[in-house]
Amino acid sequence: MAYVRTVRTSSGAVAVQVVWKWRRGSREIEHLGSAHTAAEVEVLKAVAAQRIAAGQDQLPLDVAATQEPMALEIVSSRMGRLLDAIAAVYRQLGFDQTCGKDAVFEQLVTARIIEPTSKQDASRVLAEAGVRALSYRTVKRRLPGYAKPEWRNRLSGACAAAAQIGPSALVLYDVTTLWFETDTGDGFREPGFSKERRLDPQITVGLLTDATGMPLMIDAFEGNRAETKTMIPLVQRFVAAHGIAGVTVIADAGMMSEANLAEIEDAGWSFVIGGKLPEVPYAIKQWRQANPDLEPADGMVLTQPMIMGPKADQRRRTTLYQYKTDRARRTLHGIDQQVAKAEKAVAGQAAIKRNRFVTLTGGTRAVNRELETKARTLAGWKPYITNLDAEPSWVIGAYHQLWRIEHAFRMSKHDLRARPIYHHKRESIDAHLAVVFAALAISHRIETQTGWTIKKFVRALRRYRTIKINTGSHILTAEDPLPDNVRQALAAIHRGAH
Repeated sequence: MAYVRTVRTSSGAVAVQVVWKWRRGSREIEHLGSAHTAAEVEVLKAVAAQRIAAGQDQLPLDVAATQEPMALEIVSSRMGRLLDAIAAVYRQLGFDQTCGKDAVFEQLVTARIIEPTSKQDASRVLAEAGVRALSYRTVKRRLPGYAKPEWRNRLSGACAAAAQIGPSALVLYDVTTLWFETDTGDGFREPGFSKERRLDPQITVGLLTDATGMPLMIDAFEGNRAETKTMIPLVQRFVAAHGIAGVTVIADAGMMSEANLAEIEDAGWSFVIGGKLPEVPYAIKQWRQANPDLEPADGMVLTQPMIMGPKADQRRRTTLYQYKTDRARRTLHGIDQQVAKAEKAVAGQAAIKRNRFVTLTGGTRAVNRELETKARTLAGWKPYITNLDAEPSWVIGAYHQLWRIEHAFRMSKHDLRARPIYHHKRESIDAHLAVVFAALAISHRIETQTGWTIKKFVRALRRYRTIKINTGSHILTAEDPLPDNVRQALAAIHRGAH
């Protein structure tokens, strides 16, 4: 026979014991621990009951007295640490107020971060996380509201405020393409120049970020629209929505045409773009002539004022030419390989393939030594074009922040799976991009605060669940202990709220 008893100790605590009794009054007392609160006492009593049940003997005829120890009822289980961290950043960015405390939108954004999937399957993701999701009918009813420009402008405004964008803003711009599994275009989803080298109908997505990569605005364009015709409309929408007085746009050369640059200047904005070097520019020629026996120093910058544009509308700008030793080494290595292949092709020792150093004149093959000389002269140099009167180091440093927007696109396309696979109408696609935009902003903030990628953060925290247990008279909360690195990451996030 066994039973549970409690004894008040001299320190005022309550000791919980299991008393084992046998015939003739003999007994054995097993002390399980002491507790200072009623909840702790209940836990120890539950442990004692399990201890007694586990000690029952097997009955004859293969019938067990107790098939298994008594189990406590789990009332709820949720990914508490992960959900609370995402919710904290959602509020840090002001999305709760911006979105009018829309629970559906917050749930869709949360599900997108935890496990990107369809809107219909988001309820499963949330249920596994321990959240009671709203019905799919409710989600479908709310989606048209998320597609409206006003809704997306409010999200953009919250991000701009979080990024502390002032009257003047430095913004990064880039585009990507998202393809669809369909055979025919519909005026919006159309075949065009694909970043993924696909022939399927696609859309072009333009993204504007600040210098740190914080997303500021996103928009979708027809899949066959030229990249150069996407930037000005998006920047104009951003400026109009937030009353920005001055903008400095940083973009790659492929985003800009001469017409773009003229529009930027006519609007009173500034720009920094990467240029191309089809010919050896005057500044580099002059330096080579003055220093025939020297190699440029690593990081050396040559400045050349230029007149650009058609004769009817010429503009004064500045081109900066920067030399990097490592860039020159990689370029010269590639030139050496291409020239060696060209020489073999000219000698008839290899088939002629696409090689810019091979010249075919009639039936005669030759290595284009003039082109080789020009390529070697330009090795290591990169041009930067701007209409700013600023220090070269600032201009070049600003351009090199473009890796941040490229990282944002990689995050959106891979970690958040931005491709709208299940959407066909323009309205649904715009609503989907609003969810992705908010998820991207939260992911960027988490990565900035913790130093972890969003993928690592989600994987690390989703296993730590908060569990509520019913002991019969009390509901207790339990969770796995957190390792130090997780505690530090969570502390960094919650510090961001202050």
